[in-house]
Amino acid sequence: MTRKAAAPLTKQEFEALSDFRYQLRRFVRFSEDAARGEGMTVQQYLLMLHIRGFPNRNWASVGELAERLQTQQHGVVALVNRCETAGLVVRKANADDRRIVEVHLLPKGERSLNRLALRHRTELESLRNTFRVARITAFNDEGDE
Repeated sequence: MTRKAAAPLTKQEFEALSDFRYQLRRFVRFSEDAARGEGMTVQQYLLMLHIRGFPNRNWASVGELAERLQTQQHGVVALVNRCETAGLVVRKANADDRRIVEVHLLPKGERSLNRLALRHRTELESLRNTFRVARITAFNDEGDE
């Protein structure tokens, strides 16, 4: 199977990519500042967000959190330790499989997460009107054999 050479991006596509990365970075910066304003790091906020947002349950394992955070398990263990010390989360052994360590939010973590999530939702709603993403034809699979 030969792959057809991709056409170079147009000026409009470069502008769209640039604008998307700019808006994405603005949102990440907002998130960092919002977390600091709540007295935590953005990683602590993301850990709590992924616990609360894990599909079909209100806890997540260290391995699942490592995947969601795109980091190594030992780094997540250190992050969970800091969040536990801050009274945001608690670890529990899984009732069915004692090898699995569940990470649950504590009431303090739930309150902090709710405040931050509301601020993030408001920021996302304001960004919705500024994001513009052009279709990048260079990555289009059309024409492949």
